[in-house]
Amino acid sequence: MKFLDQAKIFLKSGDGGDGVTAFRREKFIELGGPDGGDGGRGGDIVFESVQNLNTLIDFRYTQHFKAKKGGNGSGADRTGAGAPTLVIKVPIGTQIFDDDRETMLADLDKPGMRLVFLRGGDGGFGNARFKTSTNRAPRRADKGWPGEERWVWLRLKLIADAGLIGAPNAGKSTFLKAVSGANPKIADYPFTTLHPQLGVVRLSMTEEFVLADIPGLIEGAHEGTGLGDRFLGHVERCAVLLHLIDGSAGSVVDAWRMIRAELQAYGGGLAEKPEIIVLNKTDAMTPREFSSRRAALAKASGAPVMGISAAGGQGVKEVLRALQKIITETRLHERG
Repeated sequence: MKFLDQAKIFLKSGDGGDGVTAFRREKFIELGGPDGGDGGRGGDIVFESVQNLNTLIDFRYTQHFKAKKGGNGSGADRTGAGAPTLVIKVPIGTQIFDDDRETMLADLDKPGMRLVFLRGGDGGFGNARFKTSTNRAPRRADKGWPGEERWVWLRLKLIADAGLIGAPNAGKSTFLKAVSGANPKIADYPFTTLHPQLGVVRLSMTEEFVLADIPGLIEGAHEGTGLGDRFLGHVERCAVLLHLIDGSAGSVVDAWRMIRAELQAYGGGLAEKPEIIVLNKTDAMTPREFSSRRAALAKASGAPVMGISAAGGQGVKEVLRALQKIITETRLHERG
C-alpha cells in the first residue's frame, strides 16, 4: 500500500427534500383540505477515525464526497425520507484543514471519534404547514434547504510514542527492523526511506510502544531541501525523540547540530521534546574513536550519549529501556 499523508477533497452534504402541495381527495369527504407533507432532511457528512487505516491513499482516487438529497414529501401528510449519513473513515491522527491549508478545523487524534462536519439541509414545508383559519387552502410549498459544501485538506500525523530522527544513512531503518516487526527498505545510499514507517516495539507482555521512522533530514530541510521537513509532522505527537547519529562518519557533533537546527526551524515543539542521543555503528569504530566521539557529542549537547550497533544488536536493549521509561512517565503525566 502506498503512503499518502495529504489529500484535498470536496465535500457536499445533502440538500433537503421539497415540500409538496396536495389536497385530500376521498370519496364522500368534501373539502378535505391541504395535506402536502414536508421534505426529508439531507444527508450529513461525518468523519470517523478508525484503527485499521494508516494512510490517506484512498483519497487520491476518490476526491468528491456528496451525501444524498432528502426525499420529497407527498400527499396524506407523508414526510419524505431522510437521506443516510455519509461516513468518511480516516486514519487516527488525521487533521482537517480549511482550503487555505492553515486553519485547522478538526483533529481526530483518538480511535472511534466521530465528527458531524457538514449538516444536511432541512426539508421544505408542505402546504399542510401553511393552513390557517383564514387560509384554508394554501398552495404554497417550500423547496428544501441546500446542503453545505466546501473544499478541505486532510493531513495525517501518525500516532507514535517515539520518533526516530537523524540524517540519511544514520541506520534508522536498520534499527527499526531490528527492534520491531517492521520491514523497511534498507540500502547503502541516502534517502532509502521515502515515507514514514511505523513499528511496534514489545519489551515484555505489558510494555510496548510505537516507533516512527521518518525520512532522513539534511541541512536546509525546513526550506524544502532533500525531502524537506514535510514528514516531521509525524513525530509532533511523540513523547520522546530518538536521535540516531552515524558514529563512523566522524563529524558527529556537526551532524547533531544540523538536525537540531532543522527541528528548531520547523517549530511545532519538536526542539523541546525529550531527546535520547545515540551513536550508531559502534562496530565500525575502534574503542578509542567511539570514546572520543561520544565525549565530544556529550560536551556539545550537554546530555548523555548512548552507543549501539543496530546491525549487530549491541546496546539496543538499553536504548529501548530508556525510551520506554520516558514514554511511561509521559503517559502517567497525561493521565493526571
